[in-house]
Amino acid sequence: ERSLVDYPNSELGQQLGMIAKMIRAGMKTRVYYATLGGFDTHAGQGGQYGRHANLLTQFSAAVRAFYEDLGRQGNADRVLTMSFSEFGRRVAQNASGGTDHGTAAPMFLFGPMVNPGVLNPHPSMNNLEGGDLKYTVDFRRVYAGVLEDWMKADSSGVLEGRYKAAPVIKKA
Repeated sequence: ERSLVDYPNSELGQQLGMIAKMIRAGMKTRVYYATLGGFDTHAGQGGQYGRHANLLTQFSAAVRAFYEDLGRQGNADRVLTMSFSEFGRRVAQNASGGTDHGTAAPMFLFGPMVNPGVLNPHPSMNNLEGGDLKYTVDFRRVYAGVLEDWMKADSSGVLEGRYKAAPVIKKA
Protein backbone atom coordinates (compact mmCIF):
# COMPACT_ATOMS: atom_id res chain seq x y z
CA GLU A 1 0.00 0.00 0.00
CA ARG A 2 1.34 3.44 -0.95
CA SER A 3 2.26 5.98 1.77
CA LEU A 4 0.12 9.06 2.24
CA VAL A 5 3.24 11.25 1.78
CA ASP A 6 6.47 11.10 -0.18
CA TYR A 7 9.30 10.04 2.11
CA PRO A 8 12.88 11.07 1.43
CA ASN A 9 14.92 8.49 -0.44
CA SER A 10 17.04 7.54 2.56
CA GLU A 11 17.40 4.47 4.73
CA LEU A 12 15.66 6.20 7.64
CA GLY A 13 12.94 7.57 5.36
CA GLN A 14 12.19 4.04 4.12
CA GLN A 15 12.13 2.65 7.67
CA LEU A 16 9.79 5.34 8.98
CA GLY A 17 7.58 4.97 5.91
CA MET A 18 7.21 1.25 6.68
CA ILE A 19 6.48 1.94 10.35
CA ALA A 20 3.80 4.47 9.33
CA LYS A 21 2.18 1.81 7.12
CA MET A 22 2.14 -0.66 10.03
CA ILE A 23 0.57 1.96 12.32
CA ARG A 24 -2.05 2.79 9.67
CA ALA A 25 -2.80 -0.94 9.34
CA GLY A 26 -3.66 -1.06 13.05
CA MET A 27 -0.89 -3.40 14.18
CA LYS A 28 -0.87 -3.87 17.95
CA THR A 29 2.90 -3.26 18.22
CA ARG A 30 3.67 -0.63 20.87
CA VAL A 31 7.36 -0.03 20.11
CA TYR A 32 9.07 0.25 16.73
CA TYR A 33 12.79 0.77 16.19
CA ALA A 34 14.51 2.48 13.26
CA THR A 35 18.15 3.43 12.84
CA LEU A 36 20.25 6.01 11.06
CA GLY A 37 23.92 5.11 11.04
CA GLY A 38 26.94 7.15 10.08
CA PHE A 39 27.19 9.46 13.10
CA ASP A 40 30.55 7.98 14.07
CA THR A 41 32.18 11.02 12.46
CA HIS A 42 35.82 10.93 13.45
CA ALA A 43 36.78 12.84 10.27
CA GLY A 44 35.22 15.49 8.03
CA GLN A 45 32.46 16.22 10.52
CA GLY A 46 32.15 19.99 10.56
CA GLY A 47 30.88 22.80 8.41
CA GLN A 48 27.59 23.58 6.74
CA TYR A 49 28.11 20.76 4.23
CA GLY A 50 29.98 18.33 6.47
CA ARG A 51 28.94 14.76 7.25
CA HIS A 52 27.21 15.70 10.49
CA ALA A 53 25.07 18.41 8.84
CA ASN A 54 24.10 15.98 6.05
CA LEU A 55 23.06 13.34 8.59
CA LEU A 56 20.94 15.83 10.53
CA THR A 57 19.29 16.90 7.27
CA GLN A 58 18.41 13.26 6.49
CA PHE A 59 17.11 12.80 10.02
CA SER A 60 14.92 15.91 10.01
CA ALA A 61 13.48 15.22 6.54
CA ALA A 62 12.52 11.65 7.49
CA VAL A 63 10.92 12.67 10.82
CA ARG A 64 9.03 15.51 9.13
CA ALA A 65 7.59 13.10 6.52
CA PHE A 66 6.73 10.56 9.23
CA TYR A 67 4.69 13.08 11.25
CA GLU A 68 3.04 14.44 8.12
CA ASP A 69 1.99 10.86 7.30
CA LEU A 70 0.78 10.22 10.86
CA GLY A 71 -1.21 13.48 10.78
CA ARG A 72 -2.94 12.53 7.55
CA GLN A 73 -3.75 9.13 9.05
CA GLY A 74 -5.16 10.71 12.19
CA ASN A 75 -2.56 8.89 14.30
CA ALA A 76 -0.13 11.67 15.27
CA ASP A 77 -1.63 11.93 18.77
CA ARG A 78 -0.94 8.24 19.34
CA VAL A 79 2.78 8.20 18.40
CA LEU A 80 5.70 9.39 20.48
CA THR A 81 9.12 9.26 18.83
CA MET A 82 12.33 9.17 20.82
CA SER A 83 15.75 9.63 19.23
CA PHE A 84 18.95 8.69 21.05
CA SER A 85 22.56 7.71 20.46
CA GLU A 86 24.68 5.22 22.31
CA PHE A 87 27.53 7.73 22.50
CA GLY A 88 28.16 11.46 22.56
CA ARG A 89 31.08 13.36 21.06
CA ARG A 90 34.18 14.96 22.55
CA VAL A 91 34.30 18.75 22.75
CA ALA A 92 37.70 19.19 21.10
CA GLN A 93 38.14 18.56 17.38
CA ASN A 94 40.68 15.88 16.48
CA ALA A 95 43.40 16.18 13.80
CA SER A 96 41.05 14.72 11.13
CA GLY A 97 38.43 17.46 11.37
CA GLY A 98 36.03 15.37 13.45
CA THR A 99 35.40 14.47 17.06
CA ASP A 100 35.96 11.27 18.96
CA HIS A 101 33.53 9.36 21.19
CA GLY A 102 32.47 11.22 24.29
CA THR A 103 29.67 11.56 26.81
CA ALA A 104 26.41 13.48 27.23
CA ALA A 105 24.64 12.55 24.00
CA PRO A 106 21.38 14.38 23.26
CA MET A 107 17.94 12.77 23.17
CA PHE A 108 15.04 14.16 21.17
CA LEU A 109 11.35 13.44 21.74
CA PHE A 110 8.69 14.20 19.11
CA GLY A 111 4.93 14.22 19.25
CA PRO A 112 2.07 16.41 20.47
CA MET A 113 2.13 14.72 23.89
CA VAL A 114 5.68 15.87 24.59
CA ASN A 115 6.35 18.86 26.82
CA PRO A 116 7.95 21.37 24.44
CA GLY A 117 11.36 22.86 24.97
CA VAL A 118 14.64 21.77 26.45
CA LEU A 119 14.52 19.65 29.61
CA ASN A 120 17.86 20.69 31.04
CA PRO A 121 20.56 23.32 30.73
CA HIS A 122 23.17 22.62 28.07
CA PRO A 123 26.29 21.04 29.54
CA SER A 124 29.13 23.51 30.05
CA MET A 125 31.74 23.64 27.30
CA ASN A 126 34.27 24.92 29.85
CA ASN A 127 33.69 22.63 32.84
CA LEU A 128 34.73 19.29 31.34
CA GLU A 129 35.58 15.94 32.82
CA GLY A 130 38.65 14.55 31.08
CA GLY A 131 37.74 16.44 27.89
CA ASP A 132 34.12 15.24 27.98
CA LEU A 133 30.89 17.07 28.69
CA LYS A 134 29.27 16.36 32.05
CA TYR A 135 25.73 15.17 31.48
CA THR A 136 23.01 16.99 33.40
CA VAL A 137 20.13 14.47 33.08
CA ASP A 138 20.51 10.69 33.37
CA PHE A 139 18.96 9.16 30.23
CA ARG A 140 17.19 6.61 32.42
CA ARG A 141 15.07 9.45 33.85
CA VAL A 142 13.87 10.22 30.30
CA TYR A 143 13.13 6.53 29.70
CA ALA A 144 11.26 6.41 33.03
CA GLY A 145 9.17 9.43 31.98
CA VAL A 146 8.24 7.79 28.68
CA LEU A 147 7.54 4.38 30.22
CA GLU A 148 5.50 5.61 33.18
CA ASP A 149 3.75 8.72 31.87
CA TRP A 150 3.17 7.68 28.25
CA MET A 151 3.14 3.88 28.16
CA LYS A 152 1.70 3.53 31.70
CA ALA A 153 4.30 0.86 32.52
CA ASP A 154 6.38 0.23 35.63
CA SER A 155 9.84 1.43 34.59
CA SER A 156 11.75 -0.29 37.41
CA GLY A 157 11.73 -3.69 35.71
CA VAL A 158 12.92 -2.32 32.38
CA LEU A 159 15.53 -0.01 33.89
CA GLU A 160 16.55 -2.44 36.66
CA GLY A 161 16.06 0.22 39.30
CA ARG A 162 14.01 3.25 40.28
CA TYR A 163 14.62 6.54 38.49
CA LYS A 164 12.62 9.72 38.94
CA ALA A 165 10.59 10.18 35.77
CA ALA A 166 11.70 13.23 33.82
CA PRO A 167 8.76 15.56 33.05
CA VAL A 168 8.77 14.89 29.30
CA ILE A 169 5.08 14.04 28.82
CA LYS A 170 2.29 16.62 29.14
CA LYS A 171 -0.06 15.93 32.03
CA ALA A 172 -3.69 15.40 30.98
